[in-house]
Amino acid sequence: MARKSRRAGLRVRLKKFPRRIALWFAAAVAAAVMVSSGQVFFASFVNPPFTVTMLGEWIGGEPFPWPGLRAAWRPLDRISPELRLAVLAAEDQRFLDHRGFDMAEIKSAIRDAVSGGVLRGASTITMQTARTLFLTTARTFWRKGAEAWYTLLIELMWRKPRIFEVYLNTVDWGPAGRGAERAARYYFNTSAANLTRRQAALLAAVLPSPHRWSPVSPDDALLRRQQRILSQMNMMPLVY
Repeated sequence: MARKSRRAGLRVRLKKFPRRIALWFAAAVAAAVMVSSGQVFFASFVNPPFTVTMLGEWIGGEPFPWPGLRAAWRPLDRISPELRLAVLAAEDQRFLDHRGFDMAEIKSAIRDAVSGGVLRGASTITMQTARTLFLTTARTFWRKGAEAWYTLLIELMWRKPRIFEVYLNTVDWGPAGRGAERAARYYFNTSAANLTRRQAALLAAVLPSPHRWSPVSPDDALLRRQQRILSQMNMMPLVY
């Protein structure tokens, strides 16, 4: 009888096991949604002192990121309109029109890859902001999924000027560090508010690879990229 009772109890527990797994999974998803939503909502009105990327670098041996971003944070109206326009021209010309994902650019990247071209990214400014501020640099499926989720949250909770301001203050500009103010002072010994059109185009030109290219010693490829950005700037209206 005792053996039969134990077997019956085991069968009951086994039947309940998938249900428990489903409940644990649902609880984990709900917690992740609440935490991520709280992070994005908080950052919609509080300037972050550092990013998850900066914390990862600190764990890897870099100095602790404090006061971090706050020391050089600049509101959007204290960043040169030339730099704002140059970054939009270089990184995301349809920034005002999409809701976080530039489907036209994504389709173009897929067509290029299918036709034998190099697989290139189609990240928007919103996607880059989500990645830099809240996630690590790991190239994994889970990171990509989290990036898409944070992108949706940011577009839902923030206005476009806030997204652009956070991006310009957190983007990596190579040896200069993060943010427009540090980049302007490191490379051109001026403030972000006083950058000229050509300086702004050079700063925007290095963004795809800021640790390989330098605005103060540009090679031919970087100068050609600067000229393309300048040409595109001439055809774009200044919105921010």
